[in-house]
Amino acid sequence: MKEKIKVGVLGATGAVGQKFVQLLAKHPWFELAEVAASERSVGKTYGEATRWFQNTPLPEHIGRLPMKPCRAALDCRIVFSGLDAAVAGEVEAEFAAAGYAVFSNARNHRLADDVPLVIPELNADHLTLIERQRSKRGGSGFIVTNSNCSTMFLAMALGPLHQAFGVEKVFVVTMQAISGAGYPGVASLDILGNVIPFISGEEEKIEIETRKILGRLTGDRIELADFAVSAQTNRVPVEDGHTECVSLKLKKPASIAAIKTCLQNFRGLPQKLELPSAPPQPILVLDELDRPQPKRDVMAANGMATLVGRIRPCPILDFRFVILGHNTIRGAAGASILNAELLVAQKKI
Repeated sequence: MKEKIKVGVLGATGAVGQKFVQLLAKHPWFELAEVAASERSVGKTYGEATRWFQNTPLPEHIGRLPMKPCRAALDCRIVFSGLDAAVAGEVEAEFAAAGYAVFSNARNHRLADDVPLVIPELNADHLTLIERQRSKRGGSGFIVTNSNCSTMFLAMALGPLHQAFGVEKVFVVTMQAISGAGYPGVASLDILGNVIPFISGEEEKIEIETRKILGRLTGDRIELADFAVSAQTNRVPVEDGHTECVSLKLKKPASIAAIKTCLQNFRGLPQKLELPSAPPQPILVLDELDRPQPKRDVMAANGMATLVGRIRPCPILDFRFVILGHNTIRGAAGASILNAELLVAQKKI
Protein backbone atom coordinates (compact mmCIF):
# COMPACT_ATOMS: atom_id res chain seq x y z
CA MET A 1 0.00 0.00 0.00
CA LYS A 2 1.49 3.33 -1.10
CA GLU A 3 -0.06 5.37 1.70
CA LYS A 4 -1.58 4.23 4.97
CA ILE A 5 -5.26 4.89 5.63
CA LYS A 6 -5.99 7.12 8.59
CA VAL A 7 -8.14 5.46 11.25
CA GLY A 8 -9.57 6.39 14.62
CA VAL A 9 -10.61 4.51 17.75
CA LEU A 10 -13.80 5.34 19.64
CA GLY A 11 -13.74 4.48 23.33
CA ALA A 12 -9.96 4.41 23.07
CA THR A 13 -9.27 4.46 26.81
CA GLY A 14 -11.33 1.35 27.64
CA ALA A 15 -10.29 -2.30 27.56
CA VAL A 16 -11.32 -3.02 23.96
CA GLY A 17 -10.23 0.45 22.86
CA GLN A 18 -6.74 -0.18 24.24
CA LYS A 19 -6.56 -3.48 22.39
CA PHE A 20 -7.47 -1.65 19.17
CA VAL A 21 -4.68 0.86 19.88
CA GLN A 22 -2.18 -1.90 20.58
CA LEU A 23 -3.00 -3.82 17.40
CA LEU A 24 -3.07 -0.71 15.21
CA ALA A 25 0.20 0.77 16.53
CA LYS A 26 2.33 -0.97 13.87
CA HIS A 27 -0.32 -1.94 11.35
CA PRO A 28 1.02 -2.03 7.76
CA TRP A 29 -2.14 -0.56 6.17
CA PHE A 30 -3.63 1.70 8.84
CA GLU A 31 -2.30 4.78 10.60
CA LEU A 32 -3.85 5.45 13.99
CA ALA A 33 -4.50 9.17 13.68
CA GLU A 34 -7.38 9.85 16.09
CA VAL A 35 -8.35 8.65 19.56
CA ALA A 36 -11.70 9.56 21.08
CA ALA A 37 -13.50 8.89 24.34
CA SER A 38 -15.82 10.58 26.82
CA GLU A 39 -15.80 14.32 27.43
CA ARG A 40 -13.78 13.93 30.64
CA SER A 41 -10.77 12.82 28.55
CA VAL A 42 -10.92 15.73 26.10
CA GLY A 43 -8.08 18.20 26.51
CA LYS A 44 -5.60 15.55 27.61
CA THR A 45 -3.18 13.47 25.60
CA TYR A 46 -3.94 9.80 25.17
CA GLY A 47 -1.12 8.96 27.57
CA GLU A 48 -2.54 11.29 30.21
CA ALA A 49 -6.10 10.06 29.82
CA THR A 50 -5.38 6.32 29.73
CA ARG A 51 -4.48 3.87 32.45
CA TRP A 52 -2.59 1.62 30.06
CA PHE A 53 -2.69 -2.05 31.06
CA GLN A 54 -1.70 -3.89 27.89
CA ASN A 55 1.31 -6.24 27.90
CA THR A 56 3.35 -4.00 25.59
CA PRO A 57 4.42 -0.40 26.29
CA LEU A 58 2.25 2.42 24.98
CA PRO A 59 4.07 3.82 21.91
CA GLU A 60 5.23 7.37 22.58
CA HIS A 61 3.76 8.81 19.39
CA ILE A 62 0.34 7.42 20.27
CA GLY A 63 0.61 8.62 23.85
CA ARG A 64 1.01 12.15 22.47
CA LEU A 65 -2.21 12.06 20.43
CA PRO A 66 -4.82 14.54 21.67
CA MET A 67 -8.05 13.07 23.00
CA LYS A 68 -11.12 14.00 20.98
CA PRO A 69 -14.83 13.69 21.79
CA CYS A 70 -16.80 10.88 20.11
CA ARG A 71 -18.29 13.15 17.47
CA ALA A 72 -18.21 12.76 13.72
CA ALA A 73 -15.47 15.32 13.15
CA LEU A 74 -12.39 13.10 13.27
CA ASP A 75 -9.70 13.33 10.59
CA CYS A 76 -9.87 9.75 9.33
CA ARG A 77 -11.82 7.49 6.96
CA ILE A 78 -12.32 4.49 9.26
CA VAL A 79 -13.31 4.31 12.92
CA PHE A 80 -13.06 1.26 15.14
CA SER A 81 -15.55 1.28 17.97
CA GLY A 82 -14.63 -0.08 21.38
CA LEU A 83 -17.50 1.85 22.95
CA ASP A 84 -19.66 0.45 25.71
CA ALA A 85 -23.08 -0.66 24.52
CA ALA A 86 -24.69 1.98 26.72
CA VAL A 87 -23.54 4.68 24.26
CA ALA A 88 -22.34 2.84 21.16
CA GLY A 89 -25.58 2.64 19.21
CA GLU A 90 -26.23 6.34 18.76
CA VAL A 91 -22.58 7.34 18.37
CA GLU A 92 -21.84 4.70 15.73
CA ALA A 93 -24.97 5.64 13.78
CA GLU A 94 -23.87 9.29 13.82
CA PHE A 95 -20.46 8.42 12.38
CA ALA A 96 -21.96 6.20 9.67
CA ALA A 97 -24.44 8.93 8.71
CA ALA A 98 -21.50 11.34 8.39
CA GLY A 99 -19.75 9.06 5.87
CA TYR A 100 -17.34 7.08 8.03
CA ALA A 101 -16.74 3.35 7.72
CA VAL A 102 -17.57 2.12 11.22
CA PHE A 103 -16.28 -1.24 12.46
CA SER A 104 -17.98 -2.00 15.74
CA ASN A 105 -17.30 -4.44 18.53
CA ALA A 106 -20.47 -3.40 20.38
CA ARG A 107 -23.67 -5.45 20.37
CA ASN A 108 -26.05 -2.62 19.46
CA HIS A 109 -26.26 -3.05 15.68
CA ARG A 110 -25.32 -6.75 15.30
CA LEU A 111 -28.84 -8.03 14.74
CA ALA A 112 -30.13 -5.15 12.61
CA ASP A 113 -31.39 -6.58 9.33
CA ASP A 114 -29.27 -4.20 7.23
CA VAL A 115 -26.01 -4.51 9.21
CA PRO A 116 -23.45 -7.23 8.36
CA LEU A 117 -22.36 -9.40 11.30
CA VAL A 118 -19.19 -10.76 9.80
CA ILE A 119 -16.49 -13.36 10.31
CA PRO A 120 -14.78 -12.92 6.94
CA GLU A 121 -13.60 -16.54 6.64
CA LEU A 122 -17.25 -17.63 6.88
CA ASN A 123 -19.66 -15.03 5.54
CA ALA A 124 -17.85 -12.31 3.60
CA ASP A 125 -20.79 -12.30 1.19
CA HIS A 126 -22.94 -10.72 3.94
CA LEU A 127 -20.98 -7.50 3.37
CA THR A 128 -23.28 -6.81 0.42
CA LEU A 129 -25.78 -5.67 3.07
CA ILE A 130 -23.76 -2.45 3.16
CA GLU A 131 -25.53 -1.29 0.00
CA ARG A 132 -28.94 -1.99 1.52
CA GLN A 133 -27.85 -0.12 4.66
CA ARG A 134 -26.78 2.90 2.64
CA SER A 135 -29.98 2.87 0.65
CA LYS A 136 -32.13 2.55 3.76
CA ARG A 137 -30.28 5.01 5.99
CA GLY A 138 -28.74 7.37 3.45
CA GLY A 139 -25.16 8.58 3.18
CA SER A 140 -21.94 6.94 2.07
CA GLY A 141 -20.92 5.56 5.46
CA PHE A 142 -21.83 2.23 6.98
CA ILE A 143 -21.56 -0.01 10.05
CA VAL A 144 -20.03 -3.49 10.03
CA THR A 145 -20.05 -5.51 13.24
CA ASN A 146 -18.07 -8.44 14.58
CA SER A 147 -19.64 -11.00 16.86
CA ASN A 148 -19.66 -11.45 20.58
CA CYS A 149 -16.33 -12.92 21.71
CA SER A 150 -17.73 -16.32 22.69
CA THR A 151 -19.81 -16.53 19.50
CA MET A 152 -16.66 -15.98 17.43
CA PHE A 153 -14.97 -19.27 18.23
CA LEU A 154 -18.13 -21.36 18.22
CA ALA A 155 -19.07 -20.04 14.78
CA MET A 156 -15.52 -20.53 13.47
CA ALA A 157 -15.54 -24.19 14.52
CA LEU A 158 -19.08 -24.85 13.31
CA GLY A 159 -18.79 -23.02 9.98
CA PRO A 160 -16.74 -25.58 8.01
CA LEU A 161 -18.73 -28.46 9.53
CA HIS A 162 -22.01 -26.80 8.61
CA GLN A 163 -20.80 -26.35 5.03
CA ALA A 164 -19.62 -29.96 4.76
CA PHE A 165 -22.13 -31.96 6.79
CA GLY A 166 -24.88 -29.61 7.97
CA VAL A 167 -25.36 -28.82 11.66
CA GLU A 168 -28.64 -29.83 13.27
CA LYS A 169 -28.19 -29.16 17.01
CA VAL A 170 -25.53 -27.53 19.17
CA PHE A 171 -25.00 -27.49 22.91
CA VAL A 172 -22.18 -25.31 24.25
CA VAL A 173 -20.86 -24.54 27.73
CA THR A 174 -18.38 -21.67 27.96
CA MET A 175 -15.60 -20.91 30.45
CA GLN A 176 -14.91 -17.25 29.78
CA ALA A 177 -11.88 -15.23 30.81
CA ILE A 178 -12.18 -12.25 33.12
CA SER A 179 -10.71 -9.90 30.50
CA GLY A 180 -14.00 -10.33 28.67
CA ALA A 181 -15.65 -8.29 31.42
CA GLY A 182 -13.55 -5.21 30.61
CA TYR A 183 -11.52 -3.24 33.12
CA PRO A 184 -11.58 -3.35 36.13
CA GLY A 185 -13.96 -6.22 35.39
CA VAL A 186 -15.03 -8.73 38.02
CA ALA A 187 -14.14 -8.04 41.65
CA SER A 188 -11.27 -10.23 42.84
CA LEU A 189 -13.23 -11.59 45.82
CA ASP A 190 -15.96 -12.73 43.43
CA ILE A 191 -13.79 -14.53 40.88
CA LEU A 192 -10.69 -15.88 42.68
CA GLY A 193 -11.18 -19.56 43.42
CA ASN A 194 -14.66 -19.35 41.97
CA VAL A 195 -16.84 -19.87 38.89
CA ILE A 196 -19.70 -17.45 38.19
CA PRO A 197 -22.39 -19.33 36.20
CA PHE A 198 -24.01 -16.26 34.66
CA ILE A 199 -22.92 -13.55 32.23
CA SER A 200 -25.70 -11.13 31.43
CA GLY A 201 -27.00 -11.44 27.87
CA GLU A 202 -24.21 -13.79 26.80
CA GLU A 203 -26.22 -16.93 26.22
CA GLU A 204 -28.75 -15.10 24.08
CA LYS A 205 -25.97 -13.55 21.97
CA ILE A 206 -24.37 -16.93 21.28
CA GLU A 207 -27.67 -18.54 20.37
CA ILE A 208 -28.78 -15.93 17.82
CA GLU A 209 -25.51 -14.47 16.51
CA THR A 210 -24.18 -17.90 15.52
CA ARG A 211 -27.26 -18.50 13.40
CA LYS A 212 -27.00 -15.07 11.71
CA ILE A 213 -23.32 -15.54 10.86
CA LEU A 214 -23.89 -19.02 9.45
CA GLY A 215 -27.15 -18.00 7.81
CA ARG A 216 -27.73 -17.57 4.10
CA LEU A 217 -27.87 -14.28 2.25
CA THR A 218 -31.14 -14.28 0.30
CA GLY A 219 -31.61 -11.15 -1.76
CA ASP A 220 -31.08 -8.30 0.69
CA ARG A 221 -31.73 -10.20 3.90
CA ILE A 222 -30.14 -12.92 6.04
CA GLU A 223 -32.02 -16.18 6.50
CA LEU A 224 -30.90 -17.54 9.87
CA ALA A 225 -29.19 -20.95 9.88
CA ASP A 226 -31.76 -23.65 10.55
CA PHE A 227 -30.20 -25.30 13.60
CA ALA A 228 -30.77 -24.84 17.31
CA VAL A 229 -28.08 -23.58 19.70
CA SER A 230 -28.30 -24.03 23.47
CA ALA A 231 -25.67 -22.11 25.46
CA GLN A 232 -24.62 -21.94 29.09
CA THR A 233 -21.98 -19.37 30.03
CA ASN A 234 -19.56 -19.13 32.95
CA ARG A 235 -16.95 -16.62 34.08
CA VAL A 236 -13.77 -18.32 35.30
CA PRO A 237 -10.49 -17.07 36.86
CA VAL A 238 -8.49 -17.06 33.61
CA GLU A 239 -6.95 -13.81 32.34
CA ASP A 240 -7.31 -14.28 28.56
CA GLY A 241 -8.93 -17.00 26.47
CA HIS A 242 -12.46 -18.31 26.22
CA THR A 243 -12.76 -22.10 26.41
CA GLU A 244 -15.95 -23.76 25.13
CA CYS A 245 -17.14 -27.36 25.40
CA VAL A 246 -19.33 -28.22 22.43
CA SER A 247 -21.60 -31.15 21.55
CA LEU A 248 -23.30 -31.23 18.16
CA LYS A 249 -25.51 -33.30 15.93
CA LEU A 250 -24.86 -33.32 12.19
CA LYS A 251 -27.31 -33.79 9.34
CA LYS A 252 -24.97 -36.05 7.34
CA PRO A 253 -22.82 -38.94 8.61
CA ALA A 254 -19.21 -38.09 9.41
CA SER A 255 -16.21 -39.68 11.07
CA ILE A 256 -13.78 -38.14 13.53
CA ALA A 257 -11.10 -38.27 10.83
CA ALA A 258 -13.39 -36.45 8.40
CA ILE A 259 -14.17 -33.75 10.96
CA LYS A 260 -10.48 -33.20 11.73
CA THR A 261 -9.65 -32.99 8.02
CA CYS A 262 -12.51 -30.57 7.41
CA LEU A 263 -11.33 -28.22 10.16
CA GLN A 264 -7.60 -28.52 9.40
CA ASN A 265 -8.04 -27.84 5.68
CA PHE A 266 -10.43 -24.93 6.07
CA ARG A 267 -9.31 -21.62 4.61
CA GLY A 268 -11.32 -18.51 3.85
CA LEU A 269 -11.09 -15.29 1.89
CA PRO A 270 -8.70 -13.59 4.38
CA GLN A 271 -6.20 -16.42 3.86
CA LYS A 272 -6.58 -16.29 0.08
CA LEU A 273 -5.99 -12.53 0.10
CA GLU A 274 -3.21 -12.82 2.72
CA LEU A 275 -4.68 -10.00 4.80
CA PRO A 276 -2.24 -8.62 7.39
CA SER A 277 -4.19 -9.83 10.44
CA ALA A 278 -5.37 -13.14 8.98
CA PRO A 279 -3.96 -16.31 10.55
CA PRO A 280 -2.49 -18.52 7.81
CA GLN A 281 -4.52 -21.41 9.23
CA PRO A 282 -7.66 -20.07 10.93
CA ILE A 283 -8.50 -23.34 12.75
CA LEU A 284 -5.79 -25.35 14.50
CA VAL A 285 -6.67 -28.92 15.48
CA LEU A 286 -4.77 -30.23 18.50
CA ASP A 287 -4.34 -33.97 19.11
CA GLU A 288 -3.06 -33.83 22.71
CA LEU A 289 -5.57 -35.27 25.18
CA ASP A 290 -5.44 -32.22 27.47
CA ARG A 291 -5.41 -29.35 24.93
CA PRO A 292 -6.28 -26.61 24.11
CA GLN A 293 -5.43 -24.71 27.29
CA PRO A 294 -5.56 -20.90 27.68
CA LYS A 295 -2.17 -20.73 29.39
CA ARG A 296 -0.39 -22.63 26.62
CA ASP A 297 -2.36 -22.03 23.45
CA VAL A 298 -4.24 -18.73 23.50
CA MET A 299 -1.62 -16.74 21.57
CA ALA A 300 -1.41 -19.16 18.64
CA ALA A 301 -1.21 -17.20 15.37
CA ASN A 302 -0.86 -13.97 17.38
CA GLY A 303 -4.19 -14.62 19.09
CA MET A 304 -6.12 -14.80 15.80
CA ALA A 305 -6.62 -18.58 15.49
CA THR A 306 -9.41 -20.81 16.78
CA LEU A 307 -8.10 -23.96 18.45
CA VAL A 308 -10.07 -27.21 18.49
CA GLY A 309 -9.18 -30.29 20.51
CA ARG A 310 -10.58 -33.43 22.14
CA ILE A 311 -12.71 -34.33 19.11
CA ARG A 312 -14.57 -37.49 20.08
CA PRO A 313 -17.97 -39.20 19.91
CA CYS A 314 -20.85 -37.86 21.99
CA PRO A 315 -23.21 -40.41 23.59
CA ILE A 316 -26.18 -38.02 23.34
CA LEU A 317 -25.54 -36.12 20.09
CA ASP A 318 -22.93 -37.09 17.44
CA PHE A 319 -19.62 -35.46 18.36
CA ARG A 320 -18.08 -33.28 21.06
CA PHE A 321 -14.94 -31.18 21.25
CA VAL A 322 -13.26 -28.28 23.07
CA ILE A 323 -12.51 -24.92 21.44
CA LEU A 324 -10.39 -21.98 22.57
CA GLY A 325 -9.76 -18.46 21.31
CA HIS A 326 -8.30 -15.16 22.48
CA ASN A 327 -11.33 -13.15 23.50
CA THR A 328 -9.89 -9.62 23.21
CA ILE A 329 -7.86 -10.20 20.03
CA ARG A 330 -9.76 -12.50 17.63
CA GLY A 331 -12.87 -12.19 19.76
CA ALA A 332 -12.94 -8.38 19.72
CA ALA A 333 -10.48 -5.81 18.33
CA GLY A 334 -8.64 -8.12 15.97
CA ALA A 335 -11.91 -9.25 14.41
CA SER A 336 -12.93 -5.67 13.59
CA ILE A 337 -9.54 -4.90 12.11
CA LEU A 338 -9.71 -8.02 9.92
CA ASN A 339 -13.15 -6.95 8.67
CA ALA A 340 -11.72 -3.55 7.71
CA GLU A 341 -8.74 -5.14 5.96
CA LEU A 342 -11.08 -7.22 3.83
CA LEU A 343 -13.08 -4.22 2.64
CA VAL A 344 -9.88 -2.32 1.86
CA ALA A 345 -8.53 -5.31 -0.11
CA GLN A 346 -11.82 -5.43 -2.03
CA LYS A 347 -11.44 -1.70 -2.77
CA LYS A 348 -14.72 -0.92 -1.00
CA ILE A 349 -12.99 1.67 1.21
